[in-house]
Amino acid sequence: MKETDREAVATAVQRVAGMLQRPDQLDKVEQYRRREARKKASVEARLKAAIQSQLDGVRTGLSQLHNALSDVKDIQRSLADVSKDWRQSINTIESLRDVKDAVVRHSQLAAAVENLKNIFSVPEIVRETQDLIEQGAFLQAHRKLMDLECSRDGLMYEQYRMDSGNTRDMTLIHSYFGSTQGLSDELAKQLWVVLQRSLVTVRRDPTLLVSVVRIIEREEKIDRRILDRKKQTSFVPPGRPKNWKEKMFAILDRTVTTRIEGTQADTRESDKMWLVRHLEIIRKYVLDDLIVAKNLMVQCFPPHYEIFRNLLNMYHQALSTRMQELASEDLEANEIVSLLTWVLNTYASTEMMGNVELAPEVDVSTLEPLLSPNVVSELLDTYMSTLTSNIIAWLRKALETDKKDWMKETEPEADQEGYYQTTLPAIVFQMFEQNLQVAAQISEDLKTKVLVLCLQQMNSFLSRYKEEAQLYKEEHLKNRQHPHCYVQYMVAIINNCQTFKESIVSLKRKYLKSEMEESISLSQPSMDGILDTIAKEGCGSLLEEVFLDLEQHLGELMTKKWLSGSNAVDIICVTVEDYFNDFAKIKKPYKKRMTAEAHRRVVVEYLRAVMQKRISFRSAEERKEGAERMVREAEQLRFLFRKLASGFGEDADGYCDTIIAIAEVIKLTDPSLLYLEVSTLVSKYPDLRDDHIGALLAVRGDASRDMKQTIIESLEQGPTQVNPNYVPIFKDIVVPSLNVAKLLK
Repeated sequence: MKETDREAVATAVQRVAGMLQRPDQLDKVEQYRRREARKKASVEARLKAAIQSQLDGVRTGLSQLHNALSDVKDIQRSLADVSKDWRQSINTIESLRDVKDAVVRHSQLAAAVENLKNIFSVPEIVRETQDLIEQGAFLQAHRKLMDLECSRDGLMYEQYRMDSGNTRDMTLIHSYFGSTQGLSDELAKQLWVVLQRSLVTVRRDPTLLVSVVRIIEREEKIDRRILDRKKQTSFVPPGRPKNWKEKMFAILDRTVTTRIEGTQADTRESDKMWLVRHLEIIRKYVLDDLIVAKNLMVQCFPPHYEIFRNLLNMYHQALSTRMQELASEDLEANEIVSLLTWVLNTYASTEMMGNVELAPEVDVSTLEPLLSPNVVSELLDTYMSTLTSNIIAWLRKALETDKKDWMKETEPEADQEGYYQTTLPAIVFQMFEQNLQVAAQISEDLKTKVLVLCLQQMNSFLSRYKEEAQLYKEEHLKNRQHPHCYVQYMVAIINNCQTFKESIVSLKRKYLKSEMEESISLSQPSMDGILDTIAKEGCGSLLEEVFLDLEQHLGELMTKKWLSGSNAVDIICVTVEDYFNDFAKIKKPYKKRMTAEAHRRVVVEYLRAVMQKRISFRSAEERKEGAERMVREAEQLRFLFRKLASGFGEDADGYCDTIIAIAEVIKLTDPSLLYLEVSTLVSKYPDLRDDHIGALLAVRGDASRDMKQTIIESLEQGPTQVNPNYVPIFKDIVVPSLNVAKLLK
């Protein structure tokens, strides 16, 4: 206490010191004293109230504890009295056991009396129930069955209450009502028959279906009541719970499965279109059944059965199982397409689940896929593998058929514009079109994959086509009389290349999205290159055919016979024109190039004749006559090839100008100007070599050895400027190796 007092005094001193820090605060001392006095009175009042409250609480608690002690003592005395009375009444309870047994027996007898009428009439009720079941009066039959079961269950329950361990009496009751279970099973069998035919029954006799549903609903209520009682008594009558609602859905599920499986009427052996037919029957049956279920069956079942939703799930599951079974079979390519088209497209389309008559109950966006992505992927892989093999086989067969056509004695067919062609491009791209149309029915991705496959196989096919065209040419060269229409079919092969090009472009434009065209087009240059090579080799083969016939007449050029008046160039022109009448059936891009190449080769052969020094002019008169003849023949060739090239919009006169330029060198009368003339010729045709110049001077026949040497050496020292647009014409002309040495002598 002293310590507390000291702390209080110290605190008070501190507070007073805080209040009286300035002189002017001394005037307020009285005011401070009154304020502190009020605070002290207030604190003392609160303290007294708190202490008083605590004292009242303690007083009340002590009073309650005293009362509780008194009550405990009273209870203790009462329990002692009860214990004493219980010990005294034990003998009395033992003497009432007989009364208890009598009460139980009375309860059983009361139940027996209550069911006495039913007990004695059990055989009659059984017969009546059986007759009603056979007559199809299921509601009445079920009512009587319920009475029988109620009597049996009541007796068995009373027996169970009296003596649950007495199995003999329980067995006796059960055997007496033994026919009841048979009637229940028989009725259930008839109900299941109706449910199996529910889609037919609901249209013909919906009342019958409603009766079946009412019976099932009654049994469900009885099951629930018995299960509730089981929680209290542990007693369950025989045959309960029946779970007829659960069995009803199981029956409907089996019926749906059987209906789906039973739609396959054919096999692959009996009908190639068995799967298409099977899937179409499934589609029709499922759509019809669901429409009936939505419009009629829902009216026969309680709403909480959700019969349409359950049937929809059953059909979906049955279809999924069936599709899995079909997918696991060894399907052919067209069958895989039919299955995937049906699963991925038809199922959710307006032809089936998306039908307006099923909306809004059926939302196709919520339906699970019939086949898992893995199964679909496996089927697509199998399809692509099979399709690859099929395309290879089809292309091989198409090429073999085309090769047989090449050997025919009749000309190939012509298209609307008169160009020769074979059926090969049409057959190939018709096959591609068919497969792409089929793939497009399944998905855009598969369509793109099939297009890529077609282009890849086309690439390989064109390589084989090129080889076969080359073999065709080689076989012909062994015997030029066979095949009879070699030229016409080679023309058709060349035209096929252009048709292939156009068809490839058309196919990609039709079946390929623009954003994917760039990546897919990477294969196009390769195919274009092969097709151009085939066409170029074909044109070369035809020109080779021409020049084989011209070989003899080309050999007469620049010979003494030629100088004396040979008609070799006339024959050459007639022969070339005759061949080009057949070549007119070649399509324009290739015909244009072929005409230009023929023009070039004729001129090259003419120049080769000059460079081979078949003749050496002996006089200026001979040189003039030969040169003039060369000019005339050059103009004759120019006229021919202008005629052949008409319509191409291209001038190739430069080739014939080369012959005229050579003729001018030969015609020159003043040998002193020969160097100037030759240098002009070399500047115009930079690919002229020393041996060409030597051969040309040798043909003139008047140039001395020193002059030849001087001209050649001077030309070697002089600069040459090559025109970037110049097309070499002399580089392929070979002068016999001894000519230069001889000419220099």
